[in-house]
Formats: sequence, structure tokens, C-alpha cells
Amino acid sequence: MARDTTDTSPIEGIDELVGYLAAGNKPRDKWRIGTEHEKFPFYVDGNAPVPYGGERGIRAILEGMQEKLGWDPIMDAGRIIGLVEPTGQGAISLEPGGQFELSGAPLESIHQTCREGNAHLAQVREIAEPLGIRFLGLGGSPKWSLAETPKMPKSRYEIMTRYMPKVGSKGLDMMYRTCTIQVNLDFESETDMRRKMQVSLKLQPLSTALFANSPFTESHPNGLQSWRGDIWRDTDNQRSGMLEFCFAPDFGFADYVEWALDVPMYFVIRDGQYHDMTRYTFRQFMAGAARAQVPDGLPTMGDWANHLSTLFPDVRLKRFLEMRGADGGPWRRICALPAFWVGLLYDEQALDAAETLTSSWTYEEALAMRNAVPEHGISAPFRNATLREVARDVLTIARMGLKNRCKKNRDGYDETSFLNTLDEVVARGTTSAEEMLSAYHTRWGGSIEPVFMEYAY
Repeated sequence: MARDTTDTSPIEGIDELVGYLAAGNKPRDKWRIGTEHEKFPFYVDGNAPVPYGGERGIRAILEGMQEKLGWDPIMDAGRIIGLVEPTGQGAISLEPGGQFELSGAPLESIHQTCREGNAHLAQVREIAEPLGIRFLGLGGSPKWSLAETPKMPKSRYEIMTRYMPKVGSKGLDMMYRTCTIQVNLDFESETDMRRKMQVSLKLQPLSTALFANSPFTESHPNGLQSWRGDIWRDTDNQRSGMLEFCFAPDFGFADYVEWALDVPMYFVIRDGQYHDMTRYTFRQFMAGAARAQVPDGLPTMGDWANHLSTLFPDVRLKRFLEMRGADGGPWRRICALPAFWVGLLYDEQALDAAETLTSSWTYEEALAMRNAVPEHGISAPFRNATLREVARDVLTIARMGLKNRCKKNRDGYDETSFLNTLDEVVARGTTSAEEMLSAYHTRWGGSIEPVFMEYAY
């Protein structure tokens, strides 16, 4: 989320919270594709991390982008921490360690998404390169220790940084040393949401495997293909993971609300100030537990929207669905990730096929897949095969879904070519992480420094 909301509408009861999610229902002709990607800024001289301040810092990039694009600044305690397009269609934001994120506009096609991503990368290069800064497309920071990683001056991150070590061993790594590509997709009804949520939760480990791209930590191989995927196994399991209750045949908006109500909060905003709420669940907040701590002490719809944005399941439900399993990667992956999920979820025939393929998969099997993928990638076992075999079937379905979209779209643009980079992973039988590891042990001569050239945008 680029900017925390301050909607002050009061909450009368739980039904309103359910209604907030249900208000995301959209007719099919209004479905859009919102793609987000994060990247690590680094100084070309020495491949060092970029701090927030200074003449050659991240603040300078944001100010340069503001001048170039004319977007509105997002401020936090007087500091620029992001930009938002004046009509709210797209934003640039900072992750805790300086990861630079584009939250794309809701678009109609993957061709538009790809043009948007390419335009953004060209714009940010134009501003950053004179400062000696480039950007790295990986899922995990390959070189810098946590102590060496800059910290961005965002109030919500200060609260999270204090809280994370209390609830998991890898939360600070998640915040400061990972990057992702994700896509946000619509649904037309509660039933449609349920189908998409269940299919995409089961297939999220496959997405992690196909996009595995974080094999290095602090200049050495870390023994994993997706370090980022492993980090999510022990970040904060109260608010992340596969959500077993979503596998129920009657899962709906109210079930997600009941779960979210019992997850500890991070913050509320009052008069521009962030108040630490980590001692309370949202249910306790609604019951009046914070009256002595927070001015007025009453929850608002803005508090609810912000709380939903601080939940981190593999598929996140807001007024749309967020696919959260993929590592960050090179620019081709920014187009491939939405192609994968749009192909599977935005065509009825493809969704039927994906649902049929995964209908017998149990929560326990999906969880075992999720646990195996960080180390084994597409070679992870599943039943009597590996994920490589599963990937072939799933990509066939995604390609069919994109072909069907092409037939229905007036522009007739074929989107299937955006899957080619994933087809290559399956054809080779090796992930991007494995290709990097092979280079490290051969032509890179045991050094990770070449990654800053070969995987830079």
C-alpha cells in the first residue's frame, strides 16, 4: 500500500467490515490488472546500499521523480516517502530497506502493464543514473547485512521494526532485505472470490518456485533458491501463511473478517500521528480496549483498511485479491507474473480447469509444497511427481486462458508471449536462482558482484 488511509467513518459493527470487502465485487467488464514490483537501489561505485538522505539518496530520487511526473508527494512527519498519481491511479512508495516500489494503475491488459513497467524503469533510470544509482531485480538482498541496510523514515515501519522480533525470527529480513512482484486481481462475487482464493492459495508455492530468484545472502549462496520464500515461513505466522480456513467449501468474506479481527494490529493514525497498537487485536479495539491510549479510542473504516493492509497471507483479500508468492526479478518477470495469474483466474474455462486440477489438493499437501519450494524450487516433490510436471499443466491452462481473452478482447492483443519466460524455466528444469548459482560457481568466479550488472534494470 502506497499511502495509509485516514477515512474517519465510524464502524457500527462487524457486518460493516464484511460489507467493506464485499464492496469489491465488480462486473467482469470492470476487472482490471494492478501490478506491483519492488527493486533494490544501489550505488554503481562499489555496489553499496543507498540511504534515504543526502544529495545522492533515495529522497533525491523521489524529488526528481516528482518533478518529472508531476505526481503528488506522500509525506510522513515532513519527509517525502512516496508519490501518488493525482487521480490515485498508481503510486511510488518505499519499503523499509529502501526498496523502490511501483504500485501500478489498474489496467485492462498485460500489454498495458508491461508498457507501464517499462516506462517507470526508464523514468527512474533517467533520475537515478546521474546520481550513480541503479536498481537490482532480485527477490533477496544478495550482499548487505541487516546492519548495513538503510532504514526508511516511515512511521509504520518504526512500529513494525520493534514488533517483528517478538513474533518470528525473520521479520526484519522480510522488511529490509526482500523484494517481490505481485498482481492484484478482481472478483465479481463472493463465490468468485472463493474460487480464486482457493485456487491461488494452492498454486502460490508453484509461483514461488517458478519465480525463485534469491539464492544469495551476504555475498554467499544461502542454500536456497527462494530465500524470500523461506523468510515467509517464520515472519509472523499469526498474520501470514496459507490460511487453512480459506480451504473450507463455504469460505466467504465473513470468515476472513473473523480471522482478521483476531490478528494483532500495528497502528492507527490520529491527526497525522501513528499510534502503536500492537498490544491489541482489532476485535479488542472495537470493544474499547484502546480508549485510554488513542484519541477518541473508537475504530474507523480507515483503521480497518489499514489493518487489512498489514496482514500478509500468501493471497491477501482486500477489495481485490493480491498474489504475494513471487520473488522480485528481471523486467521480463514483471510482465510474466500478471500473465500467469490473469491466464488462470480471469477466464472462466481456465479457472474451471485450474479448479479441477487442484480440487483434490489438501491444505497439508499445499503446505508441504510451500515448505519444500524455498530449497528445491520446481524440483520440489508433489505426490508422485515434481512441481516441474505440475507447472507444465498449469502453464497450459494459463496459456489457454490468455488465448481466450485474446478472442474476447476487441484489441485482439495476444498476451501469451508473456508466459515465455516461465516456459523456459520449465523447459530447462532450472530456476533463475539455479542459473545464478551456476554462474557463481563458474564464470563469476565465486563472486556475487556480477549480479549487480547482469540483474540490474
